[in-house]
Amino acid sequence: MMVLFVHDIQPNKGSNRKRMRKGRGIASGSGKTANRGNNGEGQRSGRSSKRGFEGGQMPLYRRIPKFRTFPRPNVRNWLEINVGELHRYMGEGVTTLTYAALIESGKMKRAHDGVRILGTGTPQGKFSIQCHYITPGAKEKLEAAGGKVEMVELPLKQLLAL
Repeated sequence: MMVLFVHDIQPNKGSNRKRMRKGRGIASGSGKTANRGNNGEGQRSGRSSKRGFEGGQMPLYRRIPKFRTFPRPNVRNWLEINVGELHRYMGEGVTTLTYAALIESGKMKRAHDGVRILGTGTPQGKFSIQCHYITPGAKEKLEAAGGKVEMVELPLKQLLAL
């Protein structure tokens, strides 16, 4: 049995290589430009390229369109009618405005989540209205003109049928 001492231990042949010394003459294999190429930003000392830098080309983060906000999920799409425009949504001889009547008469261009009555203008006649939301000013104007306002909830089934 052979006894090894600490001073006899050596690394395996070829496992340790000499460190490459850059810029130490042509014979070293990495002299003159020290493997940095010829001229330009990359050759200079202390060079660090910006995040997203694309060599002078307009960077991707500036080329793409900007979306300033996130889209809101489940946005309600209301049909908003001003008090002064109520007569436009009424048919001949009809004095009651309901969501179903708006759908049947074809006055709504597309499906909405409900009807909101806003207070701009003055009512031209007395109307009976079933709506999902009404501003306090609009309610006051309609009741002053002799109309009635009834708040209704829109059932989920009716929403899904649209």
